[in-house]
Amino acid sequence: MTQIVEELNKKKPEIDALIESYFPRKQTLESMKFWCGEPQYEYDLKAVTKSVNEVIWNFLDRGGKRWRPAMFLMVLEAIGGKEKAEELKEFALVSEIVHNGTLLVDDIEDSSEMRRGKPCTHKIYGMDTTINTGNAMYFLPLLAFKKNREKIDCNRLVDAYEAYAQEMINVSMGQAMDITWHKGIGDPTEKQYLQMCAFKTGCLARMSAKLAAILAGGTPKQVEACGRYAETVGVAFQIQDDLLDITSQEFAKKRRLGEDIHEGKRTLVVIHAFKNSPKANRLREILDSHPEDEETISEAIQIMREAGSIKYAEKFAQELVKDGWNQVNAVLPESEAKKKLESFSKYLIERKN
Repeated sequence: MTQIVEELNKKKPEIDALIESYFPRKQTLESMKFWCGEPQYEYDLKAVTKSVNEVIWNFLDRGGKRWRPAMFLMVLEAIGGKEKAEELKEFALVSEIVHNGTLLVDDIEDSSEMRRGKPCTHKIYGMDTTINTGNAMYFLPLLAFKKNREKIDCNRLVDAYEAYAQEMINVSMGQAMDITWHKGIGDPTEKQYLQMCAFKTGCLARMSAKLAAILAGGTPKQVEACGRYAETVGVAFQIQDDLLDITSQEFAKKRRLGEDIHEGKRTLVVIHAFKNSPKANRLREILDSHPEDEETISEAIQIMREAGSIKYAEKFAQELVKDGWNQVNAVLPESEAKKKLESFSKYLIERKN
C-alpha cells in the first residue's frame, strides 16, 4: 500500500498543475477567451475571478486524493502505453473537476457545515455563487475535448462525448435517490443502495476509466471491463467512506464523527442493521431526527456495531473490489501500469482517511 500512496502523492502535483493550466487562479483575457471565445461586448474578469476561479481553488486547495485522474492515467497507460498516456493526459482533469463540482452542490443539498476540515463553500461564498460554480464545473471539463479534438479519431471522440454525457445523467439520478432516502422517505434495499452508489460515486470513476480506455484505443471489451472495474472501485470507495464516517477519529477531523447519521443517510451499514438489529426501530428514529448531539450519534453507531453491520460492510467492499479486478485483469496486457491499478484497488478499501 505504501507504493501506491507514494504514486498518488507523486501524481497529485502534476494533476493540480494540469488543472491550473485550464482553470487559472486569476482570470485573464486570454483564459476567458479559451473558456468562452471572443467577447461580444466586454468581460468583467474581476467578477469571474471572484465568483468562479477563487471559489474553485478555495475548494481544491483543501486537499483531496485526486484518485480519479490518477486512475485515468493508469488505465490510459495500461492500454495505450506511456506515449499515449503523455499525449492525452489533459483528459485526466475531466472527472476530477466534475467530482468537485458535485461536492459543492451536495453540501448545499445535505445542509452540511464542514468539508475537508473547513466551512463548506456555501458558508463562505453564499449559495448563489456556490451553485453557479458547481454547475459550471459540470461543463468546464469539456474544454479538454475542445482543445485536444485533433488528436483523436472522430468516432472515438463521439464515443468519449457519449460516455461523458451518460455519466452526467447518472450522477444526478444517484443523487436523487440519496436525497429522497435521507429525508426518511422509504427504506432502500441493499441492491437499490448499490445502484445509487454506482450512479453517485461509481459513475465518475467509471467515466474516468471508460474515457481512458476509449481514448487509448481500447477494444469494446476493454472499455466495458475498465468501466465495470472502476464502478466497483467507486462503490467500494463509498462504502469505505461510510465506514470511516462512523469509525475513524482521523476521518472525523475533516467534518465530524457520524455526519452521515446527522444527515439521516441510508448507507449499507444502516440497511444491514435495519434487517438484523432488534433495535432497528430506534435506529430509524435516530436517523429521521437528524441528531446533533454526540450521545445520540454514538448510540446509533453502537446499534450498528452490535448488529455486525460494520464488519459486514467491510467484507462486502473487499469482495466488490476483488470481483471488479477479476473483470479487468482478464482484458489488460501485463504492464507496470496494470500492477499499479491492482495496488490502487486495494488501497482504496484499506485507507484510514
